[in-house]
Amino acid sequence: MTDFNQRIHRAADCISKADAVVIGAGAGLSAAAGLDYSGPEFKKEFADYIEKYGFPDLYSSSFYEFPSEEQRWARWARHIDYIRFRPGAMPLYSELLDLVRSKNYFVITTNVDAQFRKAGFDRDRIFEVQGDYGLMQCAVGCHPKVYSDKSTVQQIIAHSHDMTVDKAYIPSCPVCGGNMDVHVRKNQYFVQDEEWHEAARRYETFMSTYADRGNVALIELGIGFNTPAIIRFPFEQIVFQNRNATLIRLNSEYPDGPAENASRTISFTENMHKVIDNLITNTSKE
Repeated sequence: MTDFNQRIHRAADCISKADAVVIGAGAGLSAAAGLDYSGPEFKKEFADYIEKYGFPDLYSSSFYEFPSEEQRWARWARHIDYIRFRPGAMPLYSELLDLVRSKNYFVITTNVDAQFRKAGFDRDRIFEVQGDYGLMQCAVGCHPKVYSDKSTVQQIIAHSHDMTVDKAYIPSCPVCGGNMDVHVRKNQYFVQDEEWHEAARRYETFMSTYADRGNVALIELGIGFNTPAIIRFPFEQIVFQNRNATLIRLNSEYPDGPAENASRTISFTENMHKVIDNLITNTSKE
């Protein structure tokens, strides 16, 4: 089905009639929403780092091995403030909430920018699998607890100079006294605290109720092949096993899925704002 309006009408009908809607979101959604990891705003905000280190984008800079905690946290503080604390709710996320507000929905996301919470999605219906830039943890996960990093980030930004900061502003683990790290899944030390496990249990309960046999619409946005085993592949498996499930995939780069699911997959490569706006208009008519 290549006609845009036909795909919109079919997807809107699926959402309207669904007993449950599951949103699966990846980095492509936040990029489409306007969080700039590599464009003009990034180049302006991180011009000094680009000049010195040649960072092509914000994501790549996260993996650079700085020689000191003072340099590492100076970069992370600017990164976190730029993506997590400074932006408000991006309009695309608010539009997405408008699309599913009246539905029985759940969100699973690999994004760590808290945009779903900022937009007003029910916190009990969100599972942020990969963590949150607004939190920090023991770098070696010595205990299962996370901490707000907002005041730490603000202090580091206020006292940073020449892409470093005095050691006095560097956080240390309150239990073992070692280094702290951003609460983002990047190694075996990622902390899954009780709140993380509660969110996981709520998501698993929701999916066990609807995924196998329910009339479910799976809306997948901006998910490629960085961590496909978290959302992309499970969504495709659900559609393969449940003939009442429909996958609505918004992805400009990777819209295709397994041939076995072709009849129950509706793909959009068009601008996400355009697609969501049209789905809102058409679901209201159903």
